[in-house]
Amino acid sequence: MTIAQFVAASNLPTLQEVPRACHLAFYHLRKEGSAEFTANDCAMWIESLSLPKPNTSRLADKLKLSADTMRGSKPGYFRLHHTYLQQMDAKYPQLSEKSQEVIDEGTILPPSLYNGTRPYIESLAHQINASYEQNIFDGCAVLIRRLEEILLIHVYEHLGSAAAIKDGSGNYKLLEGIVTDAVANPQIALSRNSKTMVETVRKLGNYSAHKIQYTCKREYIKEIIIDYRALVDELLHKADLIKN
Repeated sequence: MTIAQFVAASNLPTLQEVPRACHLAFYHLRKEGSAEFTANDCAMWIESLSLPKPNTSRLADKLKLSADTMRGSKPGYFRLHHTYLQQMDAKYPQLSEKSQEVIDEGTILPPSLYNGTRPYIESLAHQINASYEQNIFDGCAVLIRRLEEILLIHVYEHLGSAAAIKDGSGNYKLLEGIVTDAVANPQIALSRNSKTMVETVRKLGNYSAHKIQYTCKREYIKEIIIDYRALVDELLHKADLIKN
């Protein structure tokens, strides 16, 4: 929940000065872990929302008298009363939950490459970037392999050739079989570099997923970033998921 969503959900502009301050103290506690606050903190939070800034001395006096606050560890500091916190947690449980948003810097796949494709592709791209940036290299290797598999299947589907990579029961073959067909298939027409890269990515992901004593290192992924980016770009175009 963003601050704007919290303001709307709590009807913050309609609240009196002290409830407004306590609501914002609760929001910042749950979002940032700020357990203690001052009247000046509250005044700045309120003003940042383009609401009338309260007089800090008067607000401090009111906070001292409020049943929703307690004295903090230092003079002039306050804490929210545990009863108030229980009530607010019950009213806004989503604030106590960790956000599912994946924050990344686009190290492997820049947003310009995958934005506007499909939500699950965008989600995977974020996870690929974030896992690499957070030194989760085995996880990153498995994810880049997964995205390759998804995009190859989409290419076959777009060309109406999905049957070529399905078994007798109508299920998609393992990635090894898909890669073998894609490299040799003139209808897929992978570039020379991509023919090499699809197998490199498959092996890298397989090692991280299945090889017991293997641990992926940064350099294993770093050395293929440019070629992997080019592969993803090519497959997205061949699957008609992005257009020039």
